[in-house]
Amino acid sequence: MAQTLTNMHILSLITFVPLVGAILLMFVNKEKKKLIMYGATAVVMVDFLLSLPLWFAYDPMAVGGQYADGLPADGFQFIEYLDWIPALNVHYIFGIDGISLLLILLTTLLGVIGVVCSYSAISDRVKEYYIFLLLLQTGMLGVFCSLDLFLFYMFWEVMLVPMYFLIGIWGGKRKLYAAIKFFLYTLLGSVLMLLGILTVYFYVTPHTFDVIELHRILAAAASDPGWVETSKWVFLAFFVGFAIKVPMFPFHTWLPDAHTEAPTAGSVILAGVLLKMGTYGFLRFSLPMMPDATRTFLPWLLGLSVVGIIYGALVA
Repeated sequence: MAQTLTNMHILSLITFVPLVGAILLMFVNKEKKKLIMYGATAVVMVDFLLSLPLWFAYDPMAVGGQYADGLPADGFQFIEYLDWIPALNVHYIFGIDGISLLLILLTTLLGVIGVVCSYSAISDRVKEYYIFLLLLQTGMLGVFCSLDLFLFYMFWEVMLVPMYFLIGIWGGKRKLYAAIKFFLYTLLGSVLMLLGILTVYFYVTPHTFDVIELHRILAAAASDPGWVETSKWVFLAFFVGFAIKVPMFPFHTWLPDAHTEAPTAGSVILAGVLLKMGTYGFLRFSLPMMPDATRTFLPWLLGLSVVGIIYGALVA
């Protein structure tokens, strides 16, 4: 069953079905609100049903498998590999492990809930609303499936744009303030993360964004003094990008405004999926690619976490 799903490019299907749905909604008359709502519902329902076979086909005991040129897949399954931009050694690589499997199922489930709970909540600019909601789902799913840093970053940015508009257009009284604050925080994190990604890309030889290949190259470079020092700066760049998304203290101040002002579906997805992405980034990239840097900054991470717990308890 797993091979069948891989052959049918199941991860690409799950990721891009919402995008196709969003494109189709663009051609629907904006006055046909029920058609738009039910069409969006059908899209997210299909996406959820497509994701269910992953649960039954995924083998938690599998450690083998190959993904390109006979190289081991390091436990990732349903691998899709395609040369995308050969000049930059950028690949279209999709694959999941147990962590991303659960997050994909959560995303598709909350996608259904988000669309359905918007029936009575959204009455203005319905067409644009559901288009942004579907684009957001494609961005989130792409983040969890990507095994190429370039591809991951692209989906990371795709995800942020519709969330900004969902808050800024359909939010509460202070929606513009909340949307701009959300945008500025995430922009800062995205810029630093991009610098970290480019640093890794230009440091390794051959230059690559391939996450699985980077695991091997950087593991071999663990004793290289140059990488030991560079990895600390890369870790900090990644840390800010992911900490904003968690969000960790003191990068959390955008969240109360975004949660309060976002429409119901936006709050559901924000709490249910988007806030998991920071932790996912730490587990997927920071820890396996920079274990020594993680160990170096661990006391600071623990300290900020404890401060965040105490601060949250005091202001609750």
